[in-house]
Amino acid sequence: MKFSDLALFFQQLEQTPSRNSMTEILARLIGEAGLDEIDKVVYLIQGRVAPLYEPLEFGMADRIMIQVLARAFGVPPSVISKQFGKLGDLGVVGEKMESGSLKLFGSEKRELSVTEVYNELYRLAKTSGEGSVDTKVNILSELIGNLDPLSVRYVVRIPLGKMRLGFSDMTVLDALSWFIGKSKEHREEIERAFNVRPDLGFIARVIKDQGIRGLRGVQPEVGVPIMMARAERLSSAKDIIEKIGKCAVEGKFDGFRVAVHKDGSKVRMFSRNMEETTAMFPDLAAAILKQVKAKNVIFEGEAIGYNPQTGEFLPFQETVQRKRKYEIEKTAKEVPLKLMCFDCLYVDGKNLINEPFVERRKWLEKIVNGQGNKGNRGNQGNIMVSKMTIVEEPKELEIIFQDAISRGLEGIMAKKLDGEYQAGARGWNWIKLKRSYQGKLDDEIDAVVMGYDFGQGKRSDFGIGDFLIGVYDQKADTFKTIAKIGTGLTDEEWKNLRQQSTKCKVQSKPERYEVDKAMKCDVWVRPEMVVVIRADEISRSPVHTAGRTEKEPGYALRFPRLVDFRDDKSPEDATSVKEVQEMFELQKK
Repeated sequence: MKFSDLALFFQQLEQTPSRNSMTEILARLIGEAGLDEIDKVVYLIQGRVAPLYEPLEFGMADRIMIQVLARAFGVPPSVISKQFGKLGDLGVVGEKMESGSLKLFGSEKRELSVTEVYNELYRLAKTSGEGSVDTKVNILSELIGNLDPLSVRYVVRIPLGKMRLGFSDMTVLDALSWFIGKSKEHREEIERAFNVRPDLGFIARVIKDQGIRGLRGVQPEVGVPIMMARAERLSSAKDIIEKIGKCAVEGKFDGFRVAVHKDGSKVRMFSRNMEETTAMFPDLAAAILKQVKAKNVIFEGEAIGYNPQTGEFLPFQETVQRKRKYEIEKTAKEVPLKLMCFDCLYVDGKNLINEPFVERRKWLEKIVNGQGNKGNRGNQGNIMVSKMTIVEEPKELEIIFQDAISRGLEGIMAKKLDGEYQAGARGWNWIKLKRSYQGKLDDEIDAVVMGYDFGQGKRSDFGIGDFLIGVYDQKADTFKTIAKIGTGLTDEEWKNLRQQSTKCKVQSKPERYEVDKAMKCDVWVRPEMVVVIRADEISRSPVHTAGRTEKEPGYALRFPRLVDFRDDKSPEDATSVKEVQEMFELQKK
């Protein structure tokens, strides 16, 4: 496939507001792409050259791209900057320069294939170190010199992370189903495979080569993160026993969820949004090599800070200090971590995902040389298996819950004994019970920042006065509003919020946002920032779209306030509309 043909598909997607139409366009693209290039095509439509879990970023800012375009078209950077100021999109600037000017490289050029353009972009992303900026400018300016105007638009946007096509991974999964059978009937099976191997390029290549039957052989692979399972919630021990009966109960730790991949002497760790965190936790990596006996293994746990003198766990606000890229060794001594392990998904060639929880637990206890099940305290090494108790009476479960709260934990997790690991899904195989839901909202909500308004008075210095947050509607693959927050932040938090928002601001409201006109913002941002919000309760509001129907107004948070930023969660991992509805019903109890 010629890259100019791919650019035409990009243009169609950019001009199409309908998700169903996008699905059909993507399905046609999948059909036209060759088997040897389908994975590259899928990465490029995501604005990437590798799966999300691979830490391969372009690292290009607007100022560098201005240098690229200036060199490509033989003009001073000031000319590009002036056009950028008018058009607000360097991709369009490059397109117009290409179509209206003589280029530095003259009129002779050849049509490049998707693979040729992909290879150059991959080389661009891999370039780092001293002198890398000049090398990147050379690579990209020469590439642009061989492209048609429309192709220039998208080749400029890809390294900037500003494709503006308006769809998510879920739309690509729908498109793969549509490619197979002109319907979305295969979406569920495709998503199950994707949750085990979250690499859209890999999934597309398997389907292109073998059809839907090829996905039935998809297995976990050490080094490729599995989409983490999530829990449902209930409000009492009685409700949990009624729902799943006899179950396993563990403490719910308030730390970082960690997926560990051990391949011989190599350890990699991933967060719940598939960011690799290995470099942040060298102490855990060393302990894993020492304490985990299996050669090739994938297991999960919660990393939580503790006091070495008392063995007591630290609150999240202290544990979060370990989430850093600098002064790692110093902070590791100040805030040591324990990894409380609670599930095992793969051991030495054996896929455990479809095994009952009790079997996965046996494997976990077999491979981890830690004595967590005899108690969570004491000097038993940094890697421990979490304490587990089998219960069948609500009273037993309630006693364990109260003990967990007294020890500073968030609550407990109840797990169905014969439950499979539901990768990427929220289900009743795991149920969380946190502090009382009586009378008010005691649980926290993970929300996505959607936009903000400019500040007035003192906040005019910050450039932000309030911000709009939303929750995720999984069925529609959209984000719906639930609150606008203008109080409760420190000066430092306002500055931090503005700084992070600036990195992902866009020219207009993203297509995936469902927003009432009363909630419009001065500045819209891409759905990238996840924040933790606490509120007094959930109420109903006609100006918010989360849970809104023809008969009922939407849900809203009463007296919301910012608790923290959660960069270990993806926007799709934010609290869902369904969860908000459940929390609303629970608080009424």
